[in-house]
Amino acid sequence: MVGIVVVSHSERAAEGIAEVAAEMAGDTRIEPVGGDGKGGIGTVPDAIEDAIDAAAGGTDEGDATDAEDGGDVTESDGVVILVDLGSAVMNADVAVELSDAEAVIADAPVLEGAVNAAVAATDPSATVESVREQAEAARDIEKL
Repeated sequence: MVGIVVVSHSERAAEGIAEVAAEMAGDTRIEPVGGDGKGGIGTVPDAIEDAIDAAAGGTDEGDATDAEDGGDVTESDGVVILVDLGSAVMNADVAVELSDAEAVIADAPVLEGAVNAAVAATDPSATVESVREQAEAARDIEKL
């Protein structure tokens, strides 16, 4: 299953966007990440890396279990990352390089792209590329 990470400079904004996208996501893992780690505005590569790993099926507050403990490890089909502003792209790029998971950044509006990605990720044949493509298709959505 393809996971999704929502990166925003605001932790609350990331959580809200993930909440909206989750309405369409079925069992898809959506991980919000935002803020500077000290309660302020910003993004942090290490936190984004942790979110990528969680969305890929790594441990997230006990959701997935470790094979060494005799449990099943969720097999990941990759992670699509949605970002809000320029420096989030830079920090997400660093996080992608640090993570062992296959992850790509979608060039998409963060909310509409997250919703499109969530819908696309519910398809059993979804790939990281097909989910990214649908997220990026949100650039063409007209609101009026």
